Amino acid sequence: MKKDLSLVIGMGVGFGGILMGFIMEKGNPASLIGLSALVIIIGGTFGALMISFSVKDVTSVGKYFSQALVAAQMPSAEMADKITELAEKARKEGLLNLEEIVEELEDPFLKKGLKLVIDGVESDTIEEMLENDISLFEMKQKHVVAFFEAAGGYSPTMGIIGTVTGLVLVLGNLGGDASELGHSIAAAFIATLYGIGFANLIWLPVGVKLKNKLKYEIQARKMVVTGILSIQHGESPTIVKQKLEGYLLEAR
Repeated sequence: MKKDLSLVIGMGVGFGGILMGFIMEKGNPASLIGLSALVIIIGGTFGALMISFSVKDVTSVGKYFSQALVAAQMPSAEMADKITELAEKARKEGLLNLEEIVEELEDPFLKKGLKLVIDGVESDTIEEMLENDISLFEMKQKHVVAFFEAAGGYSPTMGIIGTVTGLVLVLGNLGGDASELGHSIAAAFIATLYGIGFANLIWLPVGVKLKNKLKYEIQARKMVVTGILSIQHGESPTIVKQKLEGYLLEAR
């Protein structure tokens, strides 16, 4: 699988830009470190996610995140050429002669569809089965997107909660040392910084990335369905290629 490093690069640029701007204003990076704020943000966000989703979803956050590091499987010219090649072979030699080639295919979705064609399943049934697979895939991926969007909503709120709890402590010690009071107020607002930063540079961008990735992957699967049905109907390779090229234009 091809890796997509734009997520890692973007996060580095985003967090790096904030840190660089802070340093340019003569700020001390060490003053942005707040372990208590981090505990509130992470604990609160994951607690809210566990309530909204499930323990399995929360423990799968690493797996969900890794999906954003894999490049989207877009409708490709390579896949279009492969399907056109299969259409040409099927028209010249018959559908049954595709059996050996099908076993060597790497794409499981294409392989499943062609096996149904070779087995003589009716086109309406094949289309229904493959469209059902696409719908299930879409539903599963939308669930992951919703997970990150929810985290992006909870994180800033937890930041505010962290700031409020910090200010409660500050107000409880108003008669203390003025310099210590200023430090406590600054520390209280770190929670808000963390909450907003995590939401806008991690949770929400990952959700948007997965949503865009899903759009292209659904198009790639629909292109395969079109090709499989064209092969079953015995359409000419030229017609098949023209049909598939429409998906390639949409993916540009």
